[in-house]
Amino acid sequence: MLVPLRSVPALIDQVHDRLLAAIVDGTLAAGQRLTQESVAEMLGVSRQPVSHALQVLKRRGLVIEHGKRGLMVAPVEAQRVRDLYQVREALDGLAANLAARRMQAGLIGADEKRAADTALADGLTLDDAANIGAFVTADVAFHAAIHRLSGNAAIDETVRDEWPHFMRSMGVALADADMRRRVWREHAAILAAIWDGAAARAEELARSHTRHAGEETASGLEEKRSVA
Repeated sequence: MLVPLRSVPALIDQVHDRLLAAIVDGTLAAGQRLTQESVAEMLGVSRQPVSHALQVLKRRGLVIEHGKRGLMVAPVEAQRVRDLYQVREALDGLAANLAARRMQAGLIGADEKRAADTALADGLTLDDAANIGAFVTADVAFHAAIHRLSGNAAIDETVRDEWPHFMRSMGVALADADMRRRVWREHAAILAAIWDGAAARAEELARSHTRHAGEETASGLEEKRSVA
């Protein structure tokens, strides 16, 4: 007889999610050493769920081997950022193109449209005093909404696992207030082109936006490293 599932997440998942959030927001900084013992003590759990969670994070490239007895938070490498954004440029452009075609064909429902409009509005209402984490979260929500508008679930699924890597580096570019305002103006233009059903224009804007974001983020990481 099957044991009923509990409504709360498994402890391994909770440990994984807590560590993931700490890596993404910088609480656990790049290069920080992680051992099963230290993490278990920090989270007040046994070593077993920590061991499993760390192995998942290792497979995702968020932690790496560190000597013989532990792991450490993976560095954020500029070239890796460029590689990821290059892939995302193609996917973002495809998503915007498909979304505009669906709009033109009358295939986007009211709930889908409302969700995308809300994601845009949430970002536009953030002022310069908002913390970087809020801008990063809003940025991810907007792009994820466009991916869903495309009607191609594989786009959202492909990018979803890479969001933590993007989010770790996005704060570099979004630390500049002028950059944040420009990013959201570009978001507004992309969504306007989608609502107009202008597929080629929407794709061009989306690709340009992601390409420039990737280059500026990678360049910012290189500049930080040279100063350090």
